[in-house]
Amino acid sequence: MDKVLVIQTAFIGDAILGTALLERLHQDYPNAKIDYLVRNGNQSFFTEHPYINEVLVWNKQDAKYAELWQMLREVRNRKYDAVFNIQRYTASGFLTAFSGANKTIGYKSNPLSFLFSKAVAHRFGKGFEQVHEVDRVIDLVAENSARTNPKLYPAAKDTEAVSEYKNQPYVTIAPASVWFTKQFPVEKWIELINQIPNKITVYLIGAKGDSAIADQIIAHSKREVISLTGKLKLLQTAALMKDAKMNYANDSAPVHLASAVNAPITEVFCSTVPEFGFTPLSENSTIIQTEEQLDCRPCGMHGKSVCPKGHFKCAHGINVKELISTVQGV
Repeated sequence: MDKVLVIQTAFIGDAILGTALLERLHQDYPNAKIDYLVRNGNQSFFTEHPYINEVLVWNKQDAKYAELWQMLREVRNRKYDAVFNIQRYTASGFLTAFSGANKTIGYKSNPLSFLFSKAVAHRFGKGFEQVHEVDRVIDLVAENSARTNPKLYPAAKDTEAVSEYKNQPYVTIAPASVWFTKQFPVEKWIELINQIPNKITVYLIGAKGDSAIADQIIAHSKREVISLTGKLKLLQTAALMKDAKMNYANDSAPVHLASAVNAPITEVFCSTVPEFGFTPLSENSTIIQTEEQLDCRPCGMHGKSVCPKGHFKCAHGINVKELISTVQGV
């Protein structure tokens, strides 16, 4: 294969995990030119990736179907030898099936998989509790093969941009999540922060939209906390996380960001569960979840805007002492 397209136009965490496929394809086909199709807003995260020939962008947020036809023309004009589709939705299946590529590979659960040259099972659910999302991604190349981890490549400029924050031991906390029931409660983050020794700096990380949560944490903490929410680019955040004593995050994108640079990470699961396959892959990683057996957990694949039962025991039942024990040097 000389020209390859990989499609992953979901959110940034999914696109990061998708880099596992880029790594594997480069291993198997070192001379192939690999393009990566992502949603608008995610492109800058992959421009420095050494194994990506070009990043293609689908503006699916503003004009999904008009942009889809334009993207299909672009894909067909590039005359790919193979297209690998990591997603299971009709639109990405349409791009794959009608790409004009000799090889079109995706999951059987994609509605248009009957038009692919090869469709593989999406190993998720009962019986596949030990299968990680990157294992499912690599199945597109070789089913049930050895795992290849995702990887990002912060440039020297990214490392330099955060060098001023590395003058002392530090931890980072990504306190927010799109979904309420995935988010460790603010009061629990504050409880954790108040137990971290003052000799260790605490940085709050995340997007600009997470600043309100960061401000709330800072206002009620008994020690100094520095918010970097909205101030760092994603690869700069990765460069910061890499040298932290520990990074803390909900079941969300920052976990996969840490995995992609092998940064230490403690992942907190509230309403979702590790068996979904989105656990950390770093060498130094810890999973924290309630020990109480709850018949309502998990309440959904992606979390919910409110706790369906009203008690949110999956989050409030977590002992903060388990989190503090993962900080190096405490």
